[in-house]
Amino acid sequence: MHGTDDFDDSQALLEQVNLALENATPLRIQGSNSKAFLGRIVAGEILDTRTHRGIVSYDPTELVITARCGTPLTQLTQVLDAAQQMLACEPPAFGDGATVGGMIACGLSGPRRPWSGSVRDFVLGTRVITGFGGHLRFGGEVMKNVAGYDLSRLMAGSFGTLGLITEVSLKVLPKPRQTLSISLEMTSDRALQNLAKWGQQPLPISAACHDGERLYLRLEGGEGSVASARDRLGGEWLDGGFWEDLNEHRLAFFDEDQPLWRLSLPHNTPKLSLPGRQLIDWGGAQRWLKSDAEDAFIRHVVEEFGGHVTCYSHGLTDSPFHPLSAALMRYHRSLKQQLDPRGIFNPGRLYAEL
Repeated sequence: MHGTDDFDDSQALLEQVNLALENATPLRIQGSNSKAFLGRIVAGEILDTRTHRGIVSYDPTELVITARCGTPLTQLTQVLDAAQQMLACEPPAFGDGATVGGMIACGLSGPRRPWSGSVRDFVLGTRVITGFGGHLRFGGEVMKNVAGYDLSRLMAGSFGTLGLITEVSLKVLPKPRQTLSISLEMTSDRALQNLAKWGQQPLPISAACHDGERLYLRLEGGEGSVASARDRLGGEWLDGGFWEDLNEHRLAFFDEDQPLWRLSLPHNTPKLSLPGRQLIDWGGAQRWLKSDAEDAFIRHVVEEFGGHVTCYSHGLTDSPFHPLSAALMRYHRSLKQQLDPRGIFNPGRLYAEL
Protein backbone atom coordinates (compact mmCIF):
# COMPACT_ATOMS: atom_id res chain seq x y z
CA MET A 1 0.00 0.00 0.00
CA HIS A 2 2.83 2.42 0.83
CA GLY A 3 4.98 3.58 -2.07
CA THR A 4 8.76 3.90 -1.95
CA ASP A 5 8.51 7.67 -2.36
CA ASP A 6 5.89 8.19 0.39
CA PHE A 7 7.08 10.90 2.74
CA ASP A 8 5.70 12.88 5.68
CA ASP A 9 6.91 16.44 5.04
CA SER A 10 4.36 18.12 7.31
CA GLN A 11 7.04 19.67 9.53
CA ALA A 12 8.66 21.50 6.61
CA LEU A 13 5.26 22.71 5.40
CA LEU A 14 4.42 23.93 8.91
CA GLU A 15 7.72 25.79 9.11
CA GLN A 16 7.09 27.48 5.75
CA VAL A 17 3.65 28.60 6.89
CA ASN A 18 4.95 29.93 10.21
CA LEU A 19 7.73 31.84 8.44
CA ALA A 20 5.14 33.32 6.08
CA LEU A 21 3.03 34.35 9.09
CA GLU A 22 6.03 36.04 10.74
CA ASN A 23 6.85 37.97 7.56
CA ALA A 24 3.24 38.54 6.43
CA THR A 25 4.13 36.79 3.16
CA PRO A 26 1.19 35.52 1.08
CA LEU A 27 1.42 31.88 0.00
CA ARG A 28 0.30 30.39 -3.28
CA ILE A 29 -0.57 26.77 -2.47
CA GLN A 30 -0.21 24.32 -5.33
CA GLY A 31 0.37 20.69 -6.16
CA SER A 32 0.90 20.00 -9.86
CA ASN A 33 -0.95 23.24 -10.73
CA SER A 34 -3.29 21.26 -13.01
CA LYS A 35 -6.25 23.46 -12.08
CA ALA A 36 -4.44 26.83 -12.17
CA PHE A 37 -6.91 27.97 -14.84
CA LEU A 38 -9.66 28.13 -12.21
CA GLY A 39 -10.02 31.23 -10.10
CA ARG A 40 -8.22 34.55 -9.93
CA ILE A 41 -4.46 34.99 -10.24
CA VAL A 42 -2.68 34.69 -6.89
CA ALA A 43 0.54 36.57 -6.14
CA GLY A 44 2.61 34.91 -3.44
CA GLU A 45 5.43 32.59 -2.54
CA ILE A 46 4.78 29.10 -3.91
CA LEU A 47 4.06 26.41 -1.34
CA ASP A 48 4.46 23.08 -3.16
CA THR A 49 2.57 20.24 -1.49
CA ARG A 50 4.00 17.38 -3.57
CA THR A 51 6.78 16.56 -1.10
CA HIS A 52 4.13 15.52 1.43
CA ARG A 53 2.71 12.38 -0.15
CA GLY A 54 1.59 8.82 0.34
CA ILE A 55 -1.33 6.68 1.53
CA VAL A 56 -1.45 6.91 5.33
CA SER A 57 -4.00 4.15 5.91
CA TYR A 58 -6.50 2.10 3.94
CA ASP A 59 -8.72 -0.73 5.07
CA PRO A 60 -11.05 -1.80 2.24
CA THR A 61 -13.44 -3.41 4.74
CA GLU A 62 -13.95 -0.01 6.42
CA LEU A 63 -14.46 1.81 3.08
CA VAL A 64 -12.12 4.61 4.22
CA ILE A 65 -8.79 5.76 2.80
CA THR A 66 -6.48 8.42 4.27
CA ALA A 67 -3.88 10.15 2.11
CA ARG A 68 -1.46 13.07 2.31
CA CYS A 69 -2.17 16.17 0.25
CA GLY A 70 0.66 15.74 -2.27
CA THR A 71 -0.32 12.16 -3.14
CA PRO A 72 -0.92 11.82 -6.90
CA LEU A 73 -4.57 11.18 -7.64
CA THR A 74 -3.45 8.36 -9.94
CA GLN A 75 -1.79 6.59 -6.99
CA LEU A 76 -4.98 6.85 -4.92
CA THR A 77 -7.05 5.52 -7.82
CA GLN A 78 -4.69 2.58 -8.42
CA VAL A 79 -4.85 1.54 -4.75
CA LEU A 80 -8.65 1.65 -4.83
CA ASP A 81 -8.81 -0.16 -8.18
CA ALA A 82 -6.86 -3.07 -6.72
CA ALA A 83 -9.61 -3.51 -4.11
CA GLN A 84 -12.42 -2.98 -6.64
CA GLN A 85 -13.35 0.29 -4.94
CA MET A 86 -13.61 3.90 -6.16
CA LEU A 87 -14.07 7.57 -5.38
CA ALA A 88 -17.72 7.71 -6.37
CA CYS A 89 -17.63 11.47 -7.00
CA GLU A 90 -15.28 10.92 -10.00
CA PRO A 91 -13.10 14.02 -9.51
CA PRO A 92 -11.49 15.23 -12.74
CA ALA A 93 -7.69 15.49 -12.77
CA PHE A 94 -7.08 17.88 -15.71
CA GLY A 95 -3.48 16.66 -15.74
CA ASP A 96 -1.32 13.60 -15.00
CA GLY A 97 0.15 15.08 -11.82
CA ALA A 98 -3.09 16.08 -10.09
CA THR A 99 -2.92 15.66 -6.31
CA VAL A 100 -5.35 14.61 -3.61
CA GLY A 101 -5.04 18.02 -1.92
CA GLY A 102 -5.91 19.82 -5.14
CA MET A 103 -8.87 17.51 -5.66
CA ILE A 104 -10.27 18.50 -2.26
CA ALA A 105 -9.40 22.18 -2.51
CA CYS A 106 -11.10 22.56 -5.90
CA GLY A 107 -14.02 20.30 -5.01
CA LEU A 108 -14.78 19.31 -8.60
CA SER A 109 -16.94 16.25 -9.25
CA GLY A 110 -17.57 14.17 -12.34
CA PRO A 111 -20.55 12.69 -14.23
CA ARG A 112 -21.79 10.59 -11.30
CA ARG A 113 -22.23 13.67 -9.06
CA PRO A 114 -26.09 13.96 -9.07
CA TRP A 115 -26.49 10.28 -8.23
CA SER A 116 -23.63 9.66 -5.77
CA GLY A 117 -22.72 13.05 -4.29
CA SER A 118 -19.94 15.63 -4.50
CA VAL A 119 -16.34 15.55 -3.26
CA ARG A 120 -17.52 17.33 -0.10
CA ASP A 121 -19.93 14.49 0.68
CA PHE A 122 -17.07 11.96 0.85
CA VAL A 123 -14.74 13.94 3.14
CA LEU A 124 -14.68 12.37 6.61
CA GLY A 125 -11.79 14.23 8.18
CA THR A 126 -8.80 16.43 7.44
CA ARG A 127 -5.55 17.66 8.91
CA VAL A 128 -5.02 21.35 8.23
CA ILE A 129 -2.28 23.89 8.88
CA THR A 130 -4.21 26.98 9.92
CA GLY A 131 -3.56 30.70 9.73
CA PHE A 132 -2.55 30.56 13.40
CA GLY A 133 0.41 28.32 12.62
CA GLY A 134 -1.04 25.16 14.12
CA HIS A 135 -1.43 21.71 12.58
CA LEU A 136 -4.92 20.58 13.56
CA ARG A 137 -7.05 17.51 12.93
CA PHE A 138 -10.74 17.86 12.11
CA GLY A 139 -13.22 15.02 11.84
CA GLY A 140 -12.27 11.37 11.95
CA GLU A 141 -11.19 8.41 9.91
CA VAL A 142 -14.37 6.41 10.30
CA MET A 143 -17.83 7.25 9.07
CA LYS A 144 -19.47 7.18 12.50
CA ASN A 145 -17.07 9.81 13.90
CA VAL A 146 -18.69 13.15 13.07
CA ALA A 147 -16.76 15.45 15.42
CA GLY A 148 -15.64 18.48 13.41
CA TYR A 149 -17.16 16.97 10.27
CA ASP A 150 -18.49 20.24 8.91
CA LEU A 151 -15.17 22.08 9.17
CA SER A 152 -13.52 19.34 7.13
CA ARG A 153 -16.20 19.67 4.50
CA LEU A 154 -15.64 23.42 4.34
CA MET A 155 -12.18 22.70 2.95
CA ALA A 156 -13.74 21.12 -0.14
CA GLY A 157 -14.04 23.83 -2.76
CA SER A 158 -12.22 26.45 -0.65
CA PHE A 159 -9.38 26.66 -3.21
CA GLY A 160 -6.81 26.83 -0.44
CA THR A 161 -8.11 30.09 1.00
CA LEU A 162 -8.90 28.72 4.49
CA GLY A 163 -5.74 26.77 5.25
CA LEU A 164 -3.33 24.16 3.96
CA ILE A 165 -4.91 20.69 3.78
CA THR A 166 -2.13 18.23 4.65
CA GLU A 167 -4.15 15.03 4.95
CA VAL A 168 -7.66 13.85 4.16
CA SER A 169 -9.77 10.81 5.03
CA LEU A 170 -12.30 9.86 2.37
CA LYS A 171 -15.24 7.52 2.20
CA VAL A 172 -14.95 5.15 -0.77
CA LEU A 173 -17.46 2.79 -2.35
CA PRO A 174 -17.35 -0.59 -4.09
CA LYS A 175 -17.31 -0.42 -7.87
CA PRO A 176 -20.65 -1.32 -9.45
CA ARG A 177 -21.03 -4.95 -10.47
CA GLN A 178 -22.16 -4.03 -13.97
CA THR A 179 -21.61 -0.92 -16.11
CA LEU A 180 -23.05 -0.27 -19.55
CA SER A 181 -23.17 2.94 -21.61
CA ILE A 182 -25.59 3.73 -24.44
CA SER A 183 -26.49 6.64 -26.71
CA LEU A 184 -29.84 7.62 -28.16
CA GLU A 185 -30.59 10.11 -30.91
CA MET A 186 -32.94 12.88 -29.72
CA THR A 187 -33.18 16.65 -29.32
CA SER A 188 -31.94 18.37 -26.17
CA ASP A 189 -35.50 19.39 -25.25
CA ARG A 190 -36.65 15.80 -25.54
CA ALA A 191 -33.63 14.58 -23.59
CA LEU A 192 -34.34 16.96 -20.69
CA GLN A 193 -37.99 15.85 -20.63
CA ASN A 194 -36.99 12.19 -20.59
CA LEU A 195 -34.39 12.71 -17.87
CA ALA A 196 -36.98 14.46 -15.68
CA LYS A 197 -39.35 11.52 -16.20
CA TRP A 198 -36.70 8.82 -15.69
CA GLY A 199 -35.53 10.54 -12.53
CA GLN A 200 -38.82 9.53 -10.92
CA GLN A 201 -38.34 5.89 -11.87
CA PRO A 202 -36.03 3.14 -10.53
CA LEU A 203 -33.60 3.26 -13.45
CA PRO A 204 -29.90 2.62 -12.65
CA ILE A 205 -28.64 5.77 -14.41
CA SER A 206 -25.32 7.09 -13.09
CA ALA A 207 -24.42 9.62 -15.82
CA ALA A 208 -26.38 11.55 -18.44
CA CYS A 209 -25.03 13.93 -21.08
CA HIS A 210 -26.45 15.52 -24.24
CA ASP A 211 -24.28 17.08 -26.94
CA GLY A 212 -27.05 18.72 -28.98
CA GLU A 213 -27.79 15.65 -31.07
CA ARG A 214 -27.51 12.57 -28.90
CA LEU A 215 -28.24 11.60 -25.31
CA TYR A 216 -25.51 9.57 -23.63
CA LEU A 217 -26.38 7.43 -20.61
CA ARG A 218 -24.41 5.23 -18.23
CA LEU A 219 -26.23 2.41 -16.46
CA GLU A 220 -24.68 0.90 -13.31
CA GLY A 221 -25.77 -1.68 -10.77
CA GLY A 222 -26.63 -5.34 -10.67
CA GLU A 223 -26.57 -7.32 -13.91
CA GLY A 224 -30.34 -7.78 -13.90
CA SER A 225 -31.25 -4.13 -13.38
CA VAL A 226 -28.74 -2.93 -15.99
CA ALA A 227 -29.95 -5.47 -18.57
CA SER A 228 -33.59 -4.59 -17.87
CA ALA A 229 -32.91 -0.86 -18.26
CA ARG A 230 -31.03 -1.46 -21.52
CA ASP A 231 -33.94 -3.49 -22.90
CA ARG A 232 -36.36 -0.72 -21.97
CA LEU A 233 -34.32 2.24 -23.21
CA GLY A 234 -32.78 0.70 -26.31
CA GLY A 235 -30.09 2.84 -27.91
CA GLU A 236 -26.65 2.07 -29.29
CA TRP A 237 -23.71 0.70 -27.32
CA LEU A 238 -21.25 3.41 -26.23
CA ASP A 239 -17.60 3.01 -25.27
CA GLY A 240 -17.36 3.66 -21.52
CA GLY A 241 -14.26 5.80 -22.13
CA PHE A 242 -16.65 8.56 -23.20
CA TRP A 243 -17.27 9.53 -19.57
CA GLU A 244 -13.61 10.02 -18.76
CA ASP A 245 -13.18 12.09 -21.92
CA LEU A 246 -16.15 14.21 -20.85
CA ASN A 247 -14.83 14.55 -17.31
CA GLU A 248 -11.31 15.53 -18.42
CA HIS A 249 -12.61 17.89 -21.15
CA ARG A 250 -11.13 15.80 -23.96
CA LEU A 251 -14.28 15.76 -26.11
CA ALA A 252 -14.21 17.77 -29.36
CA PHE A 253 -16.69 20.23 -27.82
CA PHE A 254 -13.99 21.53 -25.46
CA ASP A 255 -11.48 22.09 -28.30
CA GLU A 256 -13.39 24.98 -29.84
CA ASP A 257 -11.53 28.26 -29.57
CA GLN A 258 -14.12 30.11 -27.50
CA PRO A 259 -14.35 30.87 -23.76
CA LEU A 260 -15.64 27.98 -21.65
CA TRP A 261 -18.30 28.56 -19.00
CA ARG A 262 -19.72 26.14 -16.46
CA LEU A 263 -23.40 26.71 -15.69
CA SER A 264 -24.76 25.15 -12.50
CA LEU A 265 -28.55 24.96 -12.55
CA PRO A 266 -31.47 23.54 -10.57
CA HIS A 267 -32.72 20.14 -11.63
CA ASN A 268 -35.22 20.15 -14.52
CA THR A 269 -34.15 23.57 -15.88
CA PRO A 270 -35.21 23.82 -19.54
CA LYS A 271 -32.81 24.51 -22.40
CA LEU A 272 -31.23 27.96 -22.06
CA SER A 273 -31.32 30.56 -24.83
CA LEU A 274 -27.67 31.59 -24.94
CA PRO A 275 -25.38 32.29 -27.90
CA GLY A 276 -22.79 29.61 -28.58
CA ARG A 277 -22.80 25.83 -28.13
CA GLN A 278 -23.98 23.96 -25.06
CA LEU A 279 -23.20 20.53 -23.65
CA ILE A 280 -25.64 19.21 -21.06
CA ASP A 281 -24.14 17.19 -18.18
CA TRP A 282 -25.31 15.86 -14.81
CA GLY A 283 -28.72 15.09 -16.31
CA GLY A 284 -29.25 18.83 -16.90
CA ALA A 285 -27.94 20.26 -13.62
CA GLN A 286 -24.62 21.22 -15.20
CA ARG A 287 -24.24 22.82 -18.62
CA TRP A 288 -21.00 23.59 -20.42
CA LEU A 289 -21.15 26.65 -22.66
CA LYS A 290 -18.72 27.71 -25.37
CA SER A 291 -19.58 31.35 -26.06
CA ASP A 292 -18.12 34.79 -26.76
CA ALA A 293 -21.07 36.44 -24.98
CA GLU A 294 -20.38 38.96 -22.20
CA ASP A 295 -20.09 37.40 -18.76
CA ALA A 296 -22.71 39.77 -17.32
CA PHE A 297 -25.24 38.58 -19.91
CA ILE A 298 -24.51 34.89 -19.31
CA ARG A 299 -24.78 35.36 -15.54
CA HIS A 300 -28.07 37.26 -15.90
CA VAL A 301 -29.68 34.50 -17.98
CA VAL A 302 -28.51 31.76 -15.59
CA GLU A 303 -29.56 33.74 -12.49
CA GLU A 304 -33.08 33.97 -13.91
CA PHE A 305 -33.27 30.19 -13.43
CA GLY A 306 -31.67 30.24 -9.98
CA GLY A 307 -28.26 29.06 -11.16
CA HIS A 308 -24.68 30.32 -11.06
CA VAL A 309 -21.77 30.57 -13.48
CA THR A 310 -18.03 29.83 -13.37
CA CYS A 311 -15.59 30.91 -16.08
CA TYR A 312 -13.15 28.12 -17.03
CA SER A 313 -11.07 30.33 -19.34
CA HIS A 314 -8.23 31.78 -17.30
CA GLY A 315 -7.81 35.54 -17.28
CA LEU A 316 -10.98 36.29 -19.24
CA THR A 317 -12.70 37.99 -16.31
CA ASP A 318 -11.57 39.32 -12.94
CA SER A 319 -14.54 37.52 -11.35
CA PRO A 320 -14.36 33.93 -12.66
CA PHE A 321 -16.62 32.67 -9.85
CA HIS A 322 -20.19 33.85 -9.59
CA PRO A 323 -20.42 37.09 -7.55
CA LEU A 324 -21.74 36.58 -4.03
CA SER A 325 -24.62 38.45 -2.44
CA ALA A 326 -23.67 40.92 0.29
CA ALA A 327 -24.90 38.52 2.98
CA LEU A 328 -22.92 35.56 1.62
CA MET A 329 -19.80 37.68 1.24
CA ARG A 330 -20.07 38.65 4.92
CA TYR A 331 -20.12 34.95 5.87
CA HIS A 332 -17.14 34.23 3.64
CA ARG A 333 -15.13 37.12 5.03
CA SER A 334 -15.98 36.13 8.60
CA LEU A 335 -14.87 32.54 7.95
CA LYS A 336 -11.66 33.71 6.30
CA GLN A 337 -10.96 35.98 9.26
CA GLN A 338 -11.46 33.15 11.75
CA LEU A 339 -9.28 30.58 9.96
CA ASP A 340 -6.74 32.79 8.16
CA PRO A 341 -6.76 36.16 9.99
CA ARG A 342 -3.57 37.40 8.34
CA GLY A 343 -4.80 36.47 4.88
CA ILE A 344 -1.73 34.52 3.76
CA PHE A 345 -3.42 31.52 2.11
CA ASN A 346 -4.17 31.96 -1.62
CA PRO A 347 -5.35 35.57 -1.17
CA GLY A 348 -7.88 36.59 -3.81
CA ARG A 349 -8.07 33.16 -5.48
CA LEU A 350 -11.85 32.96 -5.03
CA TYR A 351 -12.79 36.64 -4.76
CA ALA A 352 -10.80 39.89 -4.59
CA GLU A 353 -12.27 40.59 -1.12
CA LEU A 354 -10.89 37.30 0.26
